[in-house]
Amino acid sequence: MQSNRTKFPERKARMYAQLQELPAKHRVVALVRMEKVRSAQVLPLRRLLKGKALLVSIKDRVAKKALAGSEIASRLQGQCMLVFTDISPFRLNVLLAKNRVMMAARGGDVASMDVVVTARNTGIAPGPMLTEFKDAGIPTKIDQGTIWIAKDTTPVKKGEVINEKLASMLSKLDIKPVEAGIALDAAIEDGRMYTREELVVDVGAALEGISAAHAEAVSLSVEAAYPVEESIRLLLGIAAGRARSLAAESGYVSPDTIEDVLQRAGSRASALAGAAKGYEPS
Repeated sequence: MQSNRTKFPERKARMYAQLQELPAKHRVVALVRMEKVRSAQVLPLRRLLKGKALLVSIKDRVAKKALAGSEIASRLQGQCMLVFTDISPFRLNVLLAKNRVMMAARGGDVASMDVVVTARNTGIAPGPMLTEFKDAGIPTKIDQGTIWIAKDTTPVKKGEVINEKLASMLSKLDIKPVEAGIALDAAIEDGRMYTREELVVDVGAALEGISAAHAEAVSLSVEAAYPVEESIRLLLGIAAGRARSLAAESGYVSPDTIEDVLQRAGSRASALAGAAKGYEPS
């Protein structure tokens, strides 16, 4: 029977110690799953978060032991990356969403857009590639020893799966049809855990909701005659209008009401004159 291990590889021991220390130094611990993340996406992410967050690529066994007792430990499966930061997890997720990149396709990827192959000289010598173009439904011709695409063609539309042969051909044409980004799978902030679904924020809808709530609050403030910074100008305008109307109705003359008073007096005099013309004493 194998005895219990007493020594561990230095790299794993170092990671274990690091993962025990870092959560105490940062408000937020976020988890990113790496199964569908390519190395080309991670380097720009490290640059983006340099000085703002620490990214640690981990193996689930070491991390589970180091983070035992934490809610996020149960979500550690396969290859993951942990992000230690003081940035709000919601803001961090929005920041990541803004930094999506276009990637070359692999077999089985889904097209993020209609893939248009434009008419041009590919610079590729005739050979097996002619069959790939034919299979993809892309018309070609041979001119000056290279393959030319005869006309603009859309071999795959947005949402459709890109097969392996087409992915290889698009890569040779330097066409990148897959939008790739990194999203948080979970995050713990000040002891509270948020799941992937909870971390998704529709910024546009949130701003619209805040704007609508602000407008309704100002309207209620005006209706209730409750003065605050946002409604005081409207309230003073309404009060001034009502005061002028009351002054004019009562015939009170002031620099602000003289025009209204004279107009009302003129209208009444005209009405009285008209009535007097039609009057015949009995």
